[in-house]
Amino acid sequence: MPIRFDSMVRAALAAAFICAGPAHAQEPSAWSDDLRSQIRLIAGGKQDDALLAAIEIKLQPGWKTYWRYPGDSGVPPRFEFAGSDNLLRAQVLWPAPHAFTDEGGTSIGYKDSVIFPLRVVPRDPAKPVTLRLKLDYAVCEKLCIPALGKAEVTVSGATTAQTPAIAQALAQVPKPVPASALGFSAKRVTATIKPLVAIDLAAPGNGRVEVFAEGPNAEWALPIPKPALGAPAGRRHFEMTLDGLPPGVDPKGPFELTFTIVGAQAPVEVTTRLD
Repeated sequence: MPIRFDSMVRAALAAAFICAGPAHAQEPSAWSDDLRSQIRLIAGGKQDDALLAAIEIKLQPGWKTYWRYPGDSGVPPRFEFAGSDNLLRAQVLWPAPHAFTDEGGTSIGYKDSVIFPLRVVPRDPAKPVTLRLKLDYAVCEKLCIPALGKAEVTVSGATTAQTPAIAQALAQVPKPVPASALGFSAKRVTATIKPLVAIDLAAPGNGRVEVFAEGPNAEWALPIPKPALGAPAGRRHFEMTLDGLPPGVDPKGPFELTFTIVGAQAPVEVTTRLD
């Protein structure tokens, strides 16, 4: 049965609000400024067994920063939480990115601003978490420069003025769905040294759709799938050359690839086996 993407968005928003703790003041961290950007930590609400927080990055106009897989160029951000109090683990969630093309190639990331939600699990659930962040990241316009930010915030699960922004960012995190939900397929269509992979998926409407491909680990650097012609109404075709594999990996062998699909509907993530 097809998944109702509008329902997924409402569910994500509701999860942050319904599970939020009692309201009281819980201030965000101060902004940590760099030359072309600034970051801060915000907190507010709960989701299942985790407290909710987020990393907010603001960029100067025309500047961008990167997704977990940055594309042809760029550096993914590195999040460190060493020195935090009562922290068992912090999971960074990645909002849907976009592709940007310039003379240096095509990169994947965010412009203007981005909020990375955090699922924060305390060691002692009866106590708040003091979250201390060190963030190494890169910002780019025509040239890329490294940036560093540090921030600290107390995370208790209480509702705050930032809870709606965190909920909206959660709704932009691609949700894992089975390939059948999109009628999704990815198949090799040539038997060359670097096979061509054809991608087919359901995509109602005429809006822009972007597809990003990732391998089983960070050693893979797959190209960004490009739109292809010939799709019937309600579907989209993409294709990519199976390039950027780690040394020793047979491009004709079986492995799992993850595809992130960003468009007019809620963003989703599909993991499928390429045989």
